[in-house]
Formats: sequence, structure tokens, C-alpha cells
Amino acid sequence: MSQVGESTARALLRRLAVEQSESRVPSLTAAVVRDGEVAWFGGRGRVGEGEPTLDTQYRLGSITKSMVATVVMRLRDEGLVDLLDPIGKHVEGTPFEQVTIAQLLSHTAGLTAEPPTEWWERTPGLPTDELLARLGPENSRHRPGRRFHYSNLGYGLLGELVARHRGMSWLEAVRREVLEPLGMNDTTARPRAPHASGYAVHPFADVLLAEPEHDAVSMAPAGQLWSTPGDLARWAIFLAGSGDGVLGKATLAEMREPATVADGDAWSAGYGLGLQLLRDGGRRLSGHTGSMPGFLATVWADPAERVGVLFMANTTSGVRGTLLTDLLAILDEHEPRLPEPWEPVAADPDLLAMTGLWHWGPTPYVLRLLPERGLSLTPLRGVGRASHFVAQQDGAWLGLDGYYAGEVLRAGDGFLDLNTFIFTREPYDPAAPIPGGPGEWSA
Repeated sequence: MSQVGESTARALLRRLAVEQSESRVPSLTAAVVRDGEVAWFGGRGRVGEGEPTLDTQYRLGSITKSMVATVVMRLRDEGLVDLLDPIGKHVEGTPFEQVTIAQLLSHTAGLTAEPPTEWWERTPGLPTDELLARLGPENSRHRPGRRFHYSNLGYGLLGELVARHRGMSWLEAVRREVLEPLGMNDTTARPRAPHASGYAVHPFADVLLAEPEHDAVSMAPAGQLWSTPGDLARWAIFLAGSGDGVLGKATLAEMREPATVADGDAWSAGYGLGLQLLRDGGRRLSGHTGSMPGFLATVWADPAERVGVLFMANTTSGVRGTLLTDLLAILDEHEPRLPEPWEPVAADPDLLAMTGLWHWGPTPYVLRLLPERGLSLTPLRGVGRASHFVAQQDGAWLGLDGYYAGEVLRAGDGFLDLNTFIFTREPYDPAAPIPGGPGEWSA
């Protein structure tokens, strides 16, 4: 364990202790990961005869969804599904077969939040065929694609999609393709010892009520799994890294892209493809929250800083949403990350000759060389369309972000062709193939 300093650890533990005491949580654990390792762990309260440890199990709740989504993205990368496929192409028998896989992943399919059953989190689940038979047009609440509307039902359908393509349960597919490769061997469908028991804390007295726990069956992909702080730390490391062999780096980055926002125009919370998104204090975090009767959990990762943070608790409600961002702020205050030392990098002379000043019409841009033959094209005066580009095998470059995301840049003889836009060394260079034939400049 790459430990934080003593003063940092004390400040982190104090924040955790305040949360456990003031929010009246039976037991509360938290961890910080940094550069691929657990940097700090803390536990307060009691599980059985002692404090919780890295090996104590808690219910993950909806963090399960992000692991199901990971298998769906693997299916996409293998060419077995397309994110634009309607779910009816893969799971027949629903009254909303035209909603797409991408819409289900991002909670924009418009489906009802809960299935047409009894309160599914507190009662034994139904087999998939019985759940599908209960669905009707009334279970579609909004036009697909119109808005964000969180849907547990949608992830029940995605779990069935995984099962039909893999020829095994969604759980077995997640175990083989996600949990085992990441070393998450203490993540299970039902609790194993040592585990915390789920409780509701009375709002006006310091007494507990034991909460029920069942197999959700067809709805299990929405929130069934149990895990430990140690295993959830491995998941945070995965989210903060480059895929660890489970997903390609580009696919994991795609899951983190905002597909919809949850809180209006100047968004701070949103949703990607199976991952919740949060903007806080300049950070862009991705991960997921989790809630089931008797349990709360959350995990956030910041790939830009290679850090992650998580908590797990055995209470139905009460843990403040600022706990994890407070822990990250403490880490920033006590142990701010130092920038990597600058070092020179060898450059292809032909690429080096491309760098410098270019013009889009009369607007000056600067082209810079990045590692691995990448390019950065930014307006000289800071106003305009900026993008980064990654080299392709055919000698072109593909836009990664901004206006030119997905567009192709090619180098010509004295000009750049960026999806028909011609960039020249001089404003409207007459020697370049610029449509419209620019005339002479005049006063």
C-alpha cells in the first residue's frame, strides 16, 4: 500500500469519523487510491465484534450497473452488438423494442424507473420471462432520447442482453470478464462472511431496523452485487487507469463521455455509458453511486490525476454526498500532485517541419507535436476551434475532441486539409487549393 503521510491520514480519518458519528452510520469505510494502489483506508463503527476492514463485504447497489455496462461495451468491441441497435434485435418481447442499447446504457431510453412488480429492492425477484410478460406501453414514460430518466428496468434488459449473447447468466459473464481479470475475487451475488448487515437508522432515535436482502433475479443487474472496500478499490483503479486489459483505453474513455446531463444547463452531474459523471472543483469524475435497503456505496475516479475514492456503509440513508469530494480535497491540500518532470522527446523531422503557425482563412492557429505522433491545433489568440489529433496508420490524423472530434486531418503540399477546411502557412495562400479563389489584399 502506497501510504499517504501521517498528517494526511489523520485528516482523512477525521473526516470519515465525523461522517460516521454525525450521520449515525452503523459502520462506514472509505479508501483513496492513487497511481494504481490503495493509498489510504479507514473504517469506523462496528461489524460484528470489531471495526470493518478492507475485507468486509457491503452491498454495492447500482455500482453493479457499471460492471454490466462494461460487458456490454465488450460485446460492442467484439462486433456482436452496435450501440445504435434497438434492444428488440437482441431481447425480443418488450413493448419498447426500438429503444437503443446506447439509450439504455445512458438512461435516456425513457423507460420507467422501476419494474412493474412489488418494491423490487425489498422482495424476491421474478424470472426474466415473467418480468417481460408484465411489461406494457405504460412502462415507457418519455420519448426515447428526450431526457435523462434513471431506469433500473433498463439495466434488467441489458443484463438479459448479456446473458443471451454469452450463453450464460449476466453474473457469470461479469465474473469471468470483469471481476476475475481485475482480481475482484471477493465480489459476489450474495453476502459471504465477514459482511456487514444492512440497517435502517431511526430518524428520531438511535435504534436500528434490520433491512431485508433477496436475490433480485431478473432485476439483479441493476444492483445485486456485494463487494469489499479492497475490491471496490480495484474497480476505482480500473476506472482511473487505462482499462487493465478488460476494456481498451478508447472504450473506457467513451464510457466517460457525457451522454446526458442530470441537472440542467450548467451541468455538474451527468451520465455516460454505464458511468455516472460529476464535475467538482475542476475535476471530472466518473464512477457510480449505489443504494439498496441497508446499504450505501459510491466510487469516483479521476483519470487525469490517476486517483480514486470510495465509501461503503451499512445504512439505508444518511451519508452526505460531499464525503468523497471532501476526501479528495483533503488529499489535494495535504499532498498535491507534482507535475511530471519535463523531458525532451525525439521527433520525426517531417512532423517537426509541420509545427508552428497555420491559418484558417485569416485566423492564425498553432500546430504542436504531441507524443506518439499526435497533434494539437489551437487558435493563436485563444478564440476558435481547438482539437487534439491522434495519428492513423494511413498517415492521416483523427480528431479526438472539440469541433473536430472524429474528423480527419491530412497534410498536403504546403497546406493542411481538415475535413475540407484548408489551413495554410499564410492567410488564404493563393498557392493552396482554397475554394473561392481569394483575390489581392487591399487597404
